Amino acid sequence: MSGSVSPLAPKTYADMPPVRGVRMATAAAGIKYKNRTDVLMMVFDRPAAVAGVFTRSKCPSAPVDFCRANLAHGVARAVVVNSGNANAFTGRKGRESTKMTAEAAAKAIGCAENEVFLASTGVIGEPLDATKFSGVLDGLAASGTEDFWFEAAKAIMTTDTYPKVATRTADLGGVTVRINGIAKGAGMIAPDMATMLSFVVTDADIPAPVLQSLLSAGVGPTFNAVTVDSDTSTSDTLMLFATGAVAGQAPVTADDASLDGFRTALNDLLRDLALQVVRDGEGARKMVEVTVEGAESDAAAKRIALSIANSPLVKTAVAGEDANWGRVVMAVGKSGEMADRDRLAIWFGDVRVAVDGERDPSYSEDATTAVMQKQDIPVRVEIGLGNGRATVWTCDLTKEYVEINGDYRS
Repeated sequence: MSGSVSPLAPKTYADMPPVRGVRMATAAAGIKYKNRTDVLMMVFDRPAAVAGVFTRSKCPSAPVDFCRANLAHGVARAVVVNSGNANAFTGRKGRESTKMTAEAAAKAIGCAENEVFLASTGVIGEPLDATKFSGVLDGLAASGTEDFWFEAAKAIMTTDTYPKVATRTADLGGVTVRINGIAKGAGMIAPDMATMLSFVVTDADIPAPVLQSLLSAGVGPTFNAVTVDSDTSTSDTLMLFATGAVAGQAPVTADDASLDGFRTALNDLLRDLALQVVRDGEGARKMVEVTVEGAESDAAAKRIALSIANSPLVKTAVAGEDANWGRVVMAVGKSGEMADRDRLAIWFGDVRVAVDGERDPSYSEDATTAVMQKQDIPVRVEIGLGNGRATVWTCDLTKEYVEINGDYRS
């Protein structure tokens, strides 16, 4: 955890009530950090339905491989997360440490190893000594409590400056269900999914295939629409669990209209967590919302928006409070998508800075500078070719980002 909390951090944190059917506990195993918790264990006392989406990196971590293999089973009894070491690019040793951890977790709560899910975050390429925390899992399994969400969020942080939590309720099958989520992430953040771990639990009774379709659809405009630095992590893991502990809920199927409220609440929670990740971007001082309209398709709009959001020159201009719209033009042009220079229009906030392929005749440096001095900066680009639209979120690129990542392993 960094020394100072991001200026973009929430002013208040959500009050996180318990979710029926899941208990949590944390421990300080000394994997990398001193004097802080670095292991989280979630225990489902009855089998929970599980869904997951993971990094698209072709060099995934050992825990990502492990989770993908177990996801087909569709049932979860335990989740073990560690921070400080990603257990990525660790070869045979990495596989051995996931096996040792899964065996210890399964033994601690009396379940099968394919009902255990693992996630690791931190340094890539360092072997993970699983003996450091496999020994604490018995105690965690016994001591877990329902009312522990905020502490759970703290235990999975790396360079994060604050824990990320969110909660929602929804009406489902005539009863009120709750959804709680935690996330971590501050650097190596880019679709698809960011160096990002997130665990979401609901007490609803939803079968695993339905849960998976909800999660796969919900991740697109949320976690897959954020970027801090264009670097896709080896370890991205987003998992959704349904404990089924709610009483009196009618069964649901994939095309059930009663799922609408739950879907809306889930997507809202995922967006909340994703934006908290961006607002904790390493060294970030400003958040940027990039909206592209008028592209050939929604997919084209998203690629153009990400080209803008990932541009170091755009992000450093934001850091310097410089409304350098020429850099936005550059990012549109290099995106690989269709664009017509003479139809482009660009806005910073409500100020149109460029139109019809040139600077707006009524351009005001003072008005634009006032927008750039804010913490939250909307950038909008009209391509003028079609109906495609997308929004992505990023942050500025500051000297602090270089400092944090220049000495990350030391």
